[in-house]
Amino acid sequence: MRASRLLSLLLLLQARGRMTARELSDELEVSLRTIYRDVESLSAAGVPVYADRGPTGGYQLLDGYRTRLTGMTGDEADTLFLAGMPGPAAELGLGAMLAAAELKLLAALPPELGGRAARVRQRFHLDAPGWFRQDEPTPHLAALADAVWNDRLVEVRYRRWKQPREVTRTLAPLGVVLKAGRWYLVARAGEETRTYRVGEVLEVTTLDGRFARPDDFDLAGFWQVWTRRYEESVYGTRPRCGSPPTPSSGCRSSFRPRWPGPPGPPRGHRTRPDGCTPSYRSNPSSTATPSCSSSAPTSRCSLRPRCGSASPRRRAPCR
Repeated sequence: MRASRLLSLLLLLQARGRMTARELSDELEVSLRTIYRDVESLSAAGVPVYADRGPTGGYQLLDGYRTRLTGMTGDEADTLFLAGMPGPAAELGLGAMLAAAELKLLAALPPELGGRAARVRQRFHLDAPGWFRQDEPTPHLAALADAVWNDRLVEVRYRRWKQPREVTRTLAPLGVVLKAGRWYLVARAGEETRTYRVGEVLEVTTLDGRFARPDDFDLAGFWQVWTRRYEESVYGTRPRCGSPPTPSSGCRSSFRPRWPGPPGPPRGHRTRPDGCTPSYRSNPSSTATPSCSSSAPTSRCSLRPRCGSASPRRRAPCR
């Protein structure tokens, strides 16, 4: 346990640079005193880690120091290859780079771990788009992704659902999101942060100007809030499944059958050719089950519905 924590601390300092003791304790979920002891242990083992005092101080490794020790387990190597998405990466223009990165990763792994990549691909496959959806052409996705990466302003011609259908906007792109096989652009338009469907972008022009990306912007947090508001605006707020429906909630009971029952009691008894005479309850609006009053043991009733079935024609023995 302690050896794994020391390795994690070393990799954090190598990957992120200078970090304070509080940041390390929050990341590793240990106390500050444990961080102090671990740093002393790394220093005693010959790792060139030193501390800077002051408000901007913290722990960091000596410039140029790198460790080849990763301690990667077989399960961790499997998750890396499982997370690969060649389709979306190719749409972003990163297909060749993804293939090169996987090749370098295979070369860096020990032979016993590198051989597990083929096993992962043979057993797991990621298909992000939903059912009955064709691939949406996104010819301008790579240009928008490049603008997101380099903080460049773009001018887009966009097709929307309301009039006027085609509009031109100057945007500060903050990120791209893949949702159910559809790409979306999150960008600042004036003082508002909006979402645009990349498949509806007709033209993109990268401008010379740059923009200052907000330091406190969280793409995942913004997307979670935006999707929740969008769903509420489309479907409205509904009570959770299992809560008792009320007249004001607009919910139907979970046990309401699809077949609403007979429109009313029959005006007269009609005997079926098989000798079965259906009888109903007196309440016309009830979802009563027709029963048979025939005493013939071999007669059948063909109007007995089953709650939730798509068709009311289900034959059942007469009672």
